Amino acid sequence: MNNLLRLETGGARVVADDPWTLIRDPDAEWPAGPVIVPLACWLKDPKAHGVWLGPDDEVDLLKPWFAQLPLIALDFPSFRDGRAYSQAYLLRTRLGWSGELRAIGDVLRDQLSHMRQCGFDSFAVREDKSAEDARKGLAGMSVLYGRSVIEPRPLFRRR
Repeated sequence: MNNLLRLETGGARVVADDPWTLIRDPDAEWPAGPVIVPLACWLKDPKAHGVWLGPDDEVDLLKPWFAQLPLIALDFPSFRDGRAYSQAYLLRTRLGWSGELRAIGDVLRDQLSHMRQCGFDSFAVREDKSAEDARKGLAGMSVLYGRSVIEPRPLFRRR
């Protein structure tokens, strides 16, 4: 995947050697190597592939496979569609997913800080945008008032 950012200790880095290939078309032939496939395809063949969920997919379906699942990607079909924020928050807090959680689709710089607060740790920035420029979006907010995956206590509880 091009334009991939990954959070690591000490900040975010642009990943030049991402081994994963995103498969959007369920009827497409899969290349060799690790692939990220739609939920419907993955449920038919839940091997060591990554899975991506659309906004209407239920995250609870994946819980029995957490131990063998290497990556979950959540799709943002449009920057105006924020359902993947809720899916990410549920995966991290209620279901306890601790593996790689990737944002795919219409991922833009302005969203990265919010995505991080919901639990995403890798971001496939839209192809027509600069990943290096988008990396600056991760430093977006210095103080959060509400709760998040990163800081579950609201500001008034942190005093």
